[in-house]
Amino acid sequence: MPASRPRVLLIAELCNPDWVSVPLEGWSLYRALTEVADVHLVTHVRNRENILKQGVQEGSGFTALDSSPVEKPLDKVGQVLRGSAGVGWTTATALSALPYYYFEEVLWQRFGARIQAREFDLVHRYTPISPTTPSTLAARCKKAGVPFLMGPLNGGLPWPKGFGGARRREKEWLSYVREAYKLMPFYKSTRENASAILTGSRATRGQIAAQWQAKTVYVPENAIDTRRFGSAKSEGPVELPLRVAFVGRFVPYKGMAMLMEAAAPLIREGKVVLEYIGDGQEMPNLKAQAAREGIESGVTFAGWVKHQELQGRLAKNHVFGFPSVREFGGAVVCEAMALGLVPIVMDYGGPGEIVSPATGFAIPMGTPEEIVVRVREVLAKLAADPSVIRPMGERARARVFKYFTWKAKAEQVLEVYRWLLGERGQPDWGMPLAD
Repeated sequence: MPASRPRVLLIAELCNPDWVSVPLEGWSLYRALTEVADVHLVTHVRNRENILKQGVQEGSGFTALDSSPVEKPLDKVGQVLRGSAGVGWTTATALSALPYYYFEEVLWQRFGARIQAREFDLVHRYTPISPTTPSTLAARCKKAGVPFLMGPLNGGLPWPKGFGGARRREKEWLSYVREAYKLMPFYKSTRENASAILTGSRATRGQIAAQWQAKTVYVPENAIDTRRFGSAKSEGPVELPLRVAFVGRFVPYKGMAMLMEAAAPLIREGKVVLEYIGDGQEMPNLKAQAAREGIESGVTFAGWVKHQELQGRLAKNHVFGFPSVREFGGAVVCEAMALGLVPIVMDYGGPGEIVSPATGFAIPMGTPEEIVVRVREVLAKLAADPSVIRPMGERARARVFKYFTWKAKAEQVLEVYRWLLGERGQPDWGMPLAD
């Protein structure tokens, strides 16, 4: 019989406390799970030093594996195909799947005997989160009689119509043939032999074939670290101009240009100021756009801000403008809501599932021109009656602290563990989560 605290072998090849995005997610869930389960982390050697600095004991707490002999040649190929602008993520994901096969082979050599000896109650592959990356471990774990689960998986959000230019500028060549990943070795075996599949969005849930839906559970991908977000908040009476912030990589699909175009008339009227936090290939275009619109005095470019320092900067704003048209997760939306900012996002992908009607504005997808009009209408509405911002921001904070902290996420995952161990029924929190 399993112990009261499940013994879990957690696979998070991407897991780093000092990075952002998926590596930080891997680290955050690992630390949260250690509060509710006995967890041994298996990760990549690139994360070793930063994990050791957090006081985790190598050997007893985690194991770092080295798959770099296979990775290095493919990294060079990826640099040629993607360039150096932080684009071409579909290509990067496809190339990462090949060394990941090797990573799992090394993992089985190190832990296969222990899995077969039932030293672990479950094997949980958390990262990579892409649904395109198969696992060779699912069949091996099933043969050993140890439940294998993966996820929350997230990704595969189709490019919306009308954004072909952004798609090309993002160098998303492989997105045109993305379904080819289903032909990869172990794709079907992974899903057939997994005991459970966690999906982090409705879009990814929709990619799971009908024969595997019964063992699929919806658990949103993103959450916040309450030590970094939530101790500060946007507060005090909201007076014009409204302070609207954007945070993220400056790449075409994030919608920064649409946000500026939507806000431009209100900036000229002195009703809105706009702050961009981040950097990337679109920076020169955004600065040129601000000059053309004659709104340079109302637009600030802060550059990159350290993640540990972002809370203080972001909390000075009232509204979070984030009209990204292809956002799988949207962790930064959770972070902004935790500070009491009112989010304006697209009702497409992860952000549209994080934001509810009571806590922000999820804009229907449309052409770029339609999105600009819809975002401008929301900004104008808020500028006309800023008294609605604080109550909505408080509801946004409450929603995030109820569902979107790593503690809450670990408790959700624990419920899945207990289901697989026969201790409760299959969990279902709704999709998306209701207020």
